[in-house]
Amino acid sequence: MSHSTATTDQAKEGSPQGKAATQPNPVPFMSLALEQADIDAAVSVLHSGILRQGSRCAELETRFAAQTGATHGLTCSNGTTALQLAYGALLQPGDDVLVPAWTYIATASMLVAAGCNPIFVDCLEDTFQIDVEDAEKRITPNTKAIAATHLYGMPVDIDAVEDLAKRKGLRIIYDSAQAHLATYKGKGLGTFGDANTYSFYATKNLATGEGGMVTVNDETLNKDIAALRSHGETDKYLHTRIGFNYRMNDITAAIGCSRLDRLEAQTNTRRQNANRYDAMLADIPGLQAPTRTEGAESAWHLYTVKMDLSKFSMSRDDFCAKLKEQGVPTAIHYPRGLTRQPAFDPYVTEHPKVADSLSAKVFSLPMHHDLTDEHFGQIGRALTDIANSNCT
Repeated sequence: MSHSTATTDQAKEGSPQGKAATQPNPVPFMSLALEQADIDAAVSVLHSGILRQGSRCAELETRFAAQTGATHGLTCSNGTTALQLAYGALLQPGDDVLVPAWTYIATASMLVAAGCNPIFVDCLEDTFQIDVEDAEKRITPNTKAIAATHLYGMPVDIDAVEDLAKRKGLRIIYDSAQAHLATYKGKGLGTFGDANTYSFYATKNLATGEGGMVTVNDETLNKDIAALRSHGETDKYLHTRIGFNYRMNDITAAIGCSRLDRLEAQTNTRRQNANRYDAMLADIPGLQAPTRTEGAESAWHLYTVKMDLSKFSMSRDDFCAKLKEQGVPTAIHYPRGLTRQPAFDPYVTEHPKVADSLSAKVFSLPMHHDLTDEHFGQIGRALTDIANSNCT
């Protein structure tokens, strides 16, 4: 898909805001185009005639797990089924599970699909990550696990999560869908927790179109998830539990292997771009750059800005509309917290304060490895002009 035709994929992550751009060359919100090597990799699988889960899936599992610091990787059909596989192997129906109120819906909806009860936890005002102190206050006698999202590609305070889990006897599932190659204190995210889940959706840093992975470090858990992924089968036509058909195929895995060759370099470029944004926003009152978790290196899947509404004479949506008019697209991640989603009404007893407030204050700027000096100049001018014209 070319940059100019990315609206379907953008919509899944948050629809770009505002009117049609008047700039002749709007900044691309994300970079989605395949390179020839990716196309050749997919074609080679087509020529082989072996389209199912096979050697290319195994290669992606081995390589990606190693790059994230995990012992085992299990490819699957998408990031949502990755969560379902991890939850299915680690949890039981009726378990209470701590989950952030500020994240994409799949982190919590797959808990409900597993028969668990999501216990919604507030997020931190600065990093947007799960508030571990609030999580501890919400533990019930039936709480068995914590599901923590490395939101926008920024790792959570893993030391705090793992200390809480150790003291309370909780399992840990990290939703790392947006955090490919992020690190915490110099270690890959796969080093931590009972399981990490990843998405390879078309807009992710490592994109195969659809696809996902679960990484683990325990051999027994690895076998459990492998069986759950394929009809609960532990030997040919021997099914020891109810399972699913959540396998990836070698076409998408081949694309993933090809793009994995470039992922480290592209992630480093994203980090450089984040630093450029930080410097830019330091000179614009009322716009707050995302705060880093101490000891963490973000993958910068998204660069999400927080707006101090008290310093502007306009709403966030109006601000984003003005940006779009100057050729700078934005997206909202997310337009509402999970406790405001009607699907979770049976599980909501209150609306966490910080998470509930962010939906009116945050917006994401273009973030990818193909941003140029010209793009940054255009973005900087638009942000500065609109902010200066609408500050109170």
